[in-house]
Amino acid sequence: QCQLSGLWRNEQDSLMEISALRDNGDFHGKYLTQVTLSGGCAHISPLKGIQQKPGEGAWPTFAFTVRWDKFSNATTAFAGQCFVDSGGKETLTTMWLLREAVGSLKEDWKATR
Repeated sequence: QCQLSGLWRNEQDSLMEISALRDNGDFHGKYLTQVTLSGGCAHISPLKGIQQKPGEGAWPTFAFTVRWDKFSNATTAFAGQCFVDSGGKETLTTMWLLREAVGSLKEDWKATR
């Protein structure tokens, strides 16, 4: 069984710490990104999410959002799945959408990456 709670590192050396999951699948934690839109220093930002309970023999899916606190006017939504290989190594795979605030509806086209 894959356990989301704990400390995770991605390919960009960003860190994510997920607290223990609640019985209903809710979790929260912190995300320390090494990649910023402004090119500035890394900051810790809050995250909130939920894990879907896996079916028998399946790996759990999950989703969470990060509010890039204090250094960016953006929010990112992640959706993914947790896997365990034959050696017991846990891996999270995710896709993400980042939304920046823009000044007008006319600029909406460039606000989501």
